[in-house]
Amino acid sequence: MSTLGGYNKKHKVTVVGSGNWGSAIAKIVAENAREHPQLFEEMVQMWVYEEELTVPTTSKHYDPGSKFSTQPHKLTRLINHFHENVKYLPGIALPSNLIANPSLEESVHDSTILIFNLPHQFIGGLCDQMKGHILPYARGISCIKGVSVDSHDVRLFSESIGDKLGIYCGALSGANIANEVAQEKFSETTIAYDPPPMDSRNPSRNPTPKAGTPHGHTPSSSQLDLTAINEHKDAKGKTSKVKLTVPPPDLAPIDHNLLETLFYRPYFHAQIVSDVAGVSLGGALKNIVAIATGFVAGMGWGDNAKAAVMRVGLLEMVKFGKMFFSTSVRTETFTEESAGVADLITSCSGGRNYRCAKMSVERNISIHEVEKEELNGQMLQGLSTAEDVYGFLKARGKEDEFPLLVGTYRILQGERRVQDLPDMMAPKAGGRWHDIELASPRVFGLVKAYKITKYIGG
Repeated sequence: MSTLGGYNKKHKVTVVGSGNWGSAIAKIVAENAREHPQLFEEMVQMWVYEEELTVPTTSKHYDPGSKFSTQPHKLTRLINHFHENVKYLPGIALPSNLIANPSLEESVHDSTILIFNLPHQFIGGLCDQMKGHILPYARGISCIKGVSVDSHDVRLFSESIGDKLGIYCGALSGANIANEVAQEKFSETTIAYDPPPMDSRNPSRNPTPKAGTPHGHTPSSSQLDLTAINEHKDAKGKTSKVKLTVPPPDLAPIDHNLLETLFYRPYFHAQIVSDVAGVSLGGALKNIVAIATGFVAGMGWGDNAKAAVMRVGLLEMVKFGKMFFSTSVRTETFTEESAGVADLITSCSGGRNYRCAKMSVERNISIHEVEKEELNGQMLQGLSTAEDVYGFLKARGKEDEFPLLVGTYRILQGERRVQDLPDMMAPKAGGRWHDIELASPRVFGLVKAYKITKYIGG
């Protein structure tokens, strides 16, 4: 990794959210903030939704003679005392420079880097609370998997955050099971961040090659139209309605190098790309494919069938991205990155969507019944995503072009049977075949690009 430094101001980092994944990410960035004092303030804030509890009897901190074990205390007090999130990430030591804070306004005050890690349904309300309390030139990273889909549009959670707060926000996603990451078991992730042009307006901020945008390298100050310095493009290539504030020149630019420094650990390898839409779509669409794979597993059709579903699912994920985010989505995001194929494999091997779909077939009950019986009130994201994606595709007359995504929804609705899945995935008579180039030098090594033939129904 590159060594950055020479700036007068340091970045303050805040993690908004403190569940198991939020606490795991907070652990990582706090470790790195402490190791890179030339770039970051040592103390990292973590906003915690306050609640009261006693130390669980299963905790190593449980002591029947201690008031923490016999009387309810605020969760922030317990986290800051034991340096452990005893409720949501028990048994994992958190760095002493990670501060749990129950005040959202205080935790984000003067922070230049905001990391969002909370259930997507709380985004709007929390962003409304943060307005007027964040720096206008702050930048964000959303660790919230998925996208918001309805019949009218597909919206990235990162852009929803950015629009609400008037900042630029990237995305983090990958094959990341929170407990395994927190236990420092090796894993990878993908961070998508397309640096806004104005973040490189200072001549000293020349971008490295991997900090370039999908449309080319970030321009230098001599190339920028200073009348449009606060404009940037969204994931669909349109000029964003958000007018960004230029960061001060004495603060290290938030680019690919800095994000790698903030997130990369020996046990957590972070690959930085510019394809925010592709990373976000991968985290959403893979849940539908996982349900289909679970159905196949429940039928006892074996590993060959599961592999076939994953292959077709991956192709449809690529096609969806290319069709609706053509200016920014890159095929390699799905075929090479943790946020693509790796997350798909993990989800289709043992994730909740896969397991519940498998059990629904084995028990001959609906997946909604399994969800109620097995998940203790938690929701399967794949169910709502399948419905939303179907509505979006139907509104555009594109159902026939995504047989797996649409077929999975129809099975969920009871319109088709799991036994029909192979027929729904099969090429239709008179169908057309097209080539999609998959540039994958990292994966294959021997070639710079290869082509696979992909069926597109017609």
